[in-house]
Amino acid sequence: MKDYKKYYIVPASPEEVYLALTNPATIHLWTGEEAEMSTEPGSEFSLWEGSISGKNLEFEEGRKIVQQWYFGDQKEESIVTIKLHPHKNGTSVELRHTNIPDDDYDDITQGWDGAYFGALQEFYEG
Repeated sequence: MKDYKKYYIVPASPEEVYLALTNPATIHLWTGEEAEMSTEPGSEFSLWEGSISGKNLEFEEGRKIVQQWYFGDQKEESIVTIKLHPHKNGTSVELRHTNIPDDDYDDITQGWDGAYFGALQEFYEG
């Protein structure tokens, strides 16, 4: 199991980034895919046609998202924590993803950089 931590700068306000990560209609705008998402703790979510799924654990509007990501029959929970901080260029996103299975680590970290936050940065850069 591996952990991953990285910071991203997204050229939008923390409130806009929060909506882009939690509102199914907004997620669809920047991913091009249908999404199942709710800000109700304990609710299940699904992104990119089910290639990412899990359970929503905690929300602080405009500030923080905590999710459990599912990886098969994994014993230890894989937890994603996203914290949003105001930044002079928009939002500083602090990502921490714990307990990533070794076999999935490269795909997951590339996904964070490309399909997830890379796509979100491109969306707001226009």
